[in-house]
Amino acid sequence: MKYRTSLAALTVTALAATAQPALAEAPATIAYAQRAKGWEVVLTSGKVVKVPQALTEAPKDAVHEGARAPFLVSGDGRHLFYYRKKDGLFVQRTVHGKERVVAKSIKAYAIGEEWPVVAPDGSYVIMQTSGPGLSDFTDLRTRKTMGPPEKTDAWALLGFSPDGKRLLLSAERVVVFDRELRSRLRLKTRLSPSALAGDHTTAAVLVGKPEKYRQLRLLNLRTGRAGAVVNVKLPRGQYIDDVDFDRSDRLVVRSKTATGVAVYQVSRKTGAVQPLKKIKRPNVATWVLPGDETYERWTEKRS
Repeated sequence: MKYRTSLAALTVTALAATAQPALAEAPATIAYAQRAKGWEVVLTSGKVVKVPQALTEAPKDAVHEGARAPFLVSGDGRHLFYYRKKDGLFVQRTVHGKERVVAKSIKAYAIGEEWPVVAPDGSYVIMQTSGPGLSDFTDLRTRKTMGPPEKTDAWALLGFSPDGKRLLLSAERVVVFDRELRSRLRLKTRLSPSALAGDHTTAAVLVGKPEKYRQLRLLNLRTGRAGAVVNVKLPRGQYIDDVDFDRSDRLVVRSKTATGVAVYQVSRKTGAVQPLKKIKRPNVATWVLPGDETYERWTEKRS
């Protein structure tokens, strides 16, 4: 299973949407990004900001010419990431801020072979590869780029903790690393966690068939003890597309709907859900929510 995205921003967006526009833009918070002819971000205030510097597709000299270029928004809705047109480098910025190169090793040439994943607060970027595996680990706080931990790239990224201080990876074992890629917890398990809680020890595990998930359980990564399977009480016809823990350490899921995406808080004990946000899809070719990976079930418009 691929890494499940952060949902914290959607809870933030739900709160920010009730604020006055002047407050929502200081600092600016992104509700979502969209691509029509070019990339643009829609703020929680409703204001649309164009991003003409961003590539929409891989250039002619790329491995996969014409492939859709990733455009990501951090889980907190404050940072945007894209490959810029002038030199193909992958950059980060706030809505009204200056571009900062994430790492010179990340280039548009490899679009379609590598996929960036961003921490909830936008302070860490990990590159997934078609290997499969992971390559560059970039800490934007220290401006340091590292190779994969423990001298192997055969890792799968499962998630970040809500505070961005821990990374959850798996290979032969599930391992919690800190930002310097030092191992903090290590567990051999047959379960496949999808999200890491704020205590850096609890993980959420989806149960069932891919794309049809309606159950989950919690796993203690220190003891290996798994909790009971909980039925998540989503509306009929909806499934769990993403699961995460938000900054308040609430268990949160996203679910694709007929008109867009819905976000729910989930009771860890009963599976009862509380709606937090419903987002209607704009009429555009490509749509990106805060915390999304390069591709989600709702990214591309289907006729």
